[in-house]
Amino acid sequence: MKKLIYLLIIMSLTLVGCSNNKPQKSNLSYGMIKSKVRKGRTSQSDLLRIFGAPNLVTKNGNNNEVWSYNKMSVDKKSQGDKTWKLFVQEYGSTSSTTTSSFDFIVVFDDFDIVKDYSVITSNY
Repeated sequence: MKKLIYLLIIMSLTLVGCSNNKPQKSNLSYGMIKSKVRKGRTSQSDLLRIFGAPNLVTKNGNNNEVWSYNKMSVDKKSQGDKTWKLFVQEYGSTSSTTTSSFDFIVVFDDFDIVKDYSVITSNY
């Protein structure tokens, strides 16, 4: 009986843990950056709290730590025109794809405070 109770507890904890794995919406946007990031005042821990972990951490030529955040999205649209002829189905369709990229690059000083940052957006 105790084994059954332990098994049920483990299974319920597993289900609870798995149910919270929903993708979170990114708050990485130009508006959030402009309103929250201040050169000379915002710290690494502030950025971690606001945007989460960066996609890439490197050092520049001056040995300053550089964090890079990237967000990409793909929008695929298609338009179709269906024509039926007897028992043969003919399709005529067009489609277009738009890819958007948003990059936020942050350079820190020796005290882990934002020294400079840049935002790069592109659509293609």
